[in-house]
Amino acid sequence: MMKPERRKLFTFLLICGAASAAAALIIRSSARVIGEHSPRIFGATYMTMNNPYFTALNESIREVVEAHGDILLTRDPAQNQERQNEQISEMIDEGMTVLFANPADWAAIDPALEECRKAGVAVFAVDTTLYNTDNVISVIQSDQYEAGRLVAEDMMKRKPDGARIITLDHYNVHSTVIRLQAFLDQIEGLGRYQVIDSSDDASEIEVGNRDMKRMLALNPDMDVVFGANDPAAIGALSAIQSDRERTGYRRSVLVYGVDGSPDAKALIRKGEMTGSAVQYPIRMGRMAADLAYRYLAGEPVPKNCDVEVTMLTAETLDPDNLNSWQ
Repeated sequence: MMKPERRKLFTFLLICGAASAAAALIIRSSARVIGEHSPRIFGATYMTMNNPYFTALNESIREVVEAHGDILLTRDPAQNQERQNEQISEMIDEGMTVLFANPADWAAIDPALEECRKAGVAVFAVDTTLYNTDNVISVIQSDQYEAGRLVAEDMMKRKPDGARIITLDHYNVHSTVIRLQAFLDQIEGLGRYQVIDSSDDASEIEVGNRDMKRMLALNPDMDVVFGANDPAAIGALSAIQSDRERTGYRRSVLVYGVDGSPDAKALIRKGEMTGSAVQYPIRMGRMAADLAYRYLAGEPVPKNCDVEVTMLTAETLDPDNLNSWQ
């Protein structure tokens, strides 16, 4: 018969052995769980982050990505396509599996997208299409044509006898080109509406302001400005206001943008800006992120997704939604 002292030692060793085995099993199980849920890396790059619109779009994507336990890397090329391509390559090296891309140049981004294809990175274009969409899973953007059409429709209602118009868009940003084309299509053949000057590289406040000062000096009798996004329109408005202060000439000018930004809402409420075709960056970002997860899950996703736009004026302004995006 085993002595009491030995029986106690045997029992202690048995308990320790069982505990060690259980601990090892827990560690192995935990490792499997961690492996199954290791965060995936998503990337996002926008032509510039010097536009609150892209901040709203990016944060709505981040909200969905982080809710899935994944990571979103965001890069700002500051309107430089060469830098944007380099940043995309760097994110590929960091293990990116999905890219949300808004190009500085809708054609010159193509080499970076080809690199994504070779690396197995799924690309989703946001807020604009690309010149070549062969390497793009989906394009998620506003109905760009409708945005320009809505602005022209409102302008013609307010100026039925005609207008002398200045336009601002950006030749490398396809979304603004389409908005402008839609606007021009509505007034085509109507001689009383004349585009008397234009800027084709304005998509930021500073550039809109600079170009509007130049065009205003040459065209003091203009009475409508169409900026193909809100920053360009706000920059133009600032130039008009500065000219009024300097010259005392109180010209009546209709100023339109596209975005429906909080800044534009404030200016519309004060009667300084006429209207803006409203985009929905929060809705767009969530849609883009949801499509990415559907794709990763093996589900079919559409090639093109248009997000509706609406027209914002003083008459349609929602007093409860002045300080936020939609």
